[in-house]
Amino acid sequence: CRLCVAVQKGFDYAAATRPGGRIRVATKYINAAKAHFAGKGMHVDLIKLYGSMELAPLVGLADAIVDLVSTGGTLRANNLEEVEDIMPISSRLIVNQASLKLKRDLLQPVLEAFSGAIKP
Repeated sequence: CRLCVAVQKGFDYAAATRPGGRIRVATKYINAAKAHFAGKGMHVDLIKLYGSMELAPLVGLADAIVDLVSTGGTLRANNLEEVEDIMPISSRLIVNQASLKLKRDLLQPVLEAFSGAIKP
């Protein structure tokens, strides 16, 4: 999984992000997007959205989105394409060591469920 920037196919992202350019970016990952674009010296208007991020460029709300992408199928289904990877993303399950020892019988089914859901 990765956090990436995506735009509608045909959108000239390179031209829009040249010095002096400004784009509107929809995301629920405001801090990560802000850090990414600031690090590149880009001016962006961030629009905080939750869910159905892919619709923002289609309805003219944003020029680009920053969202989590696994296979890219949802992007393709909405006529979007990845233009930049921001960072790889992975999930972690953190368990307090004391709880694991004292409540193993309660935690074991949860741990097994997560273990069974992991794709190699």
